[in-house]
Amino acid sequence: MLKEIKESDLFYEYYAKWIDVYKKGAIRKVTLDKYLMTLAWVKKLAPELKLCELNRIAYQQLINDYATYHERQTTMDFHHQLKGAILDAVDEGLVERDPTRKAIIKGKTPSEKKIKYLNQFELHTLITKLDLGGTVNWDWFILLVAKTGLRFSEALALTPRDFDFAHQSLSVSKTWDYKGGGGFQPTKNKSSVRKIQIDWQMVIQFSELIKGLPEDEPIFVKKKVYNSTVNDILSRYCKEANIPEISIHGLRHTHASILLFAGVSIASVARRLGHASMTTTQKTYLHIIQELENRDVDLVMRSLSGLS
Repeated sequence: MLKEIKESDLFYEYYAKWIDVYKKGAIRKVTLDKYLMTLAWVKKLAPELKLCELNRIAYQQLINDYATYHERQTTMDFHHQLKGAILDAVDEGLVERDPTRKAIIKGKTPSEKKIKYLNQFELHTLITKLDLGGTVNWDWFILLVAKTGLRFSEALALTPRDFDFAHQSLSVSKTWDYKGGGGFQPTKNKSSVRKIQIDWQMVIQFSELIKGLPEDEPIFVKKKVYNSTVNDILSRYCKEANIPEISIHGLRHTHASILLFAGVSIASVARRLGHASMTTTQKTYLHIIQELENRDVDLVMRSLSGLS
């Protein structure tokens, strides 16, 4: 299909065909959607740009125009998604030289994003509100995410077979395609395949809860699942408990923040959350880490002043 492309063709048309040939069917739908969003922006910002006109200045202008509307990291992602296609065009002789070389990535100043999470007392208050009866419901799901830090799609994909009660552990090896047609999918990355230790209370509660359920079927999925359904239930409980309203993803942040404040190492928290690297954990929980460092400084000063 790409052999039909000519130098005089529009760049966005080439990019659309490149996505169709190289990406469709090879990557997850959520990632494909990002490429299609990039395509929409190229069409919007440079509808008349031809392949033969794609030089360093034209490319930098495209990046600059995109950066007007987006933060630097988002612009960097846009650049990387275009670069693969452009390098292929260079290899095919459709573009004379690599126009992406030495591209300068700009972007709007990031707005300060403070992640929403509960402290230990607030989480305890929330848990006391949950209806943890003898049958599976979304309240059990909320408890599970709060105590494991699982992603929404990971928790949906759990089956009874994933629980190892003898070793107090939970295996995470798949996700549930709740945004699409349902069904099991691979995890977000290799680091997301992991075993999570669970406390003895969870062992007792869940061993009883899932007794007799089909071993390889999702515990919580019986029909089409919407993120908003669980978030609405969680929001209602937060209001009733008079605590800050958070989302299911906020429970994951709550789990991580409680561990960090308890003195658990960043490396251990990163592994438990399934982050690809500790850098992700450090970036996400920077303000918590800074707060802990301030607490450490106070501790150091108190320790040193006692030596006089």
